[in-house]
Amino acid sequence: MSYKEKIAIFPGSFDPITIGHKSIINRACLLFDIVIVAVGTNSSKTNMFSLEQRKKWITNTFKDKPNIKIAAYYGLTVDFCKTVNANYIIRGLRSSQDLDYEQGIGLMNKALNNKIETIFFLSEPEHSMISSTIIRDIIKNKGSVEQFLPSSVNFDNLI
Repeated sequence: MSYKEKIAIFPGSFDPITIGHKSIINRACLLFDIVIVAVGTNSSKTNMFSLEQRKKWITNTFKDKPNIKIAAYYGLTVDFCKTVNANYIIRGLRSSQDLDYEQGIGLMNKALNNKIETIFFLSEPEHSMISSTIIRDIIKNKGSVEQFLPSSVNFDNLI
């Protein structure tokens, strides 16, 4: 019997990456051989930060974690899973509303590809109120967001 690497993806827009994302990714890398942070393009979202900037922040955040990879993708998440040989999709849950939403997506992904398992990680209680959407709103209104972002996210040196 041969060993098959356990590869998981953590898809999202990461606009910007938050300490909540970082916590889930760090916890996931303890369970999987490779965790691919998959920066997706969502046609219904307008991003505040460029794809290149978001990837740079993620790369800098996890530069000391060799089993964390970063990739951009377009289209269906299950199709991306196939291209990188991933059988797991990681999703973070902050609330029961997240569960309702993510459960539907997870079931649809399973229907599209029955080899894909969605794994839910509960957010740390202190991160449950943090979302990229709220962070962007604080930024737009010139508020301070440093406490909610990894130290690698630096607005002084935007690409």
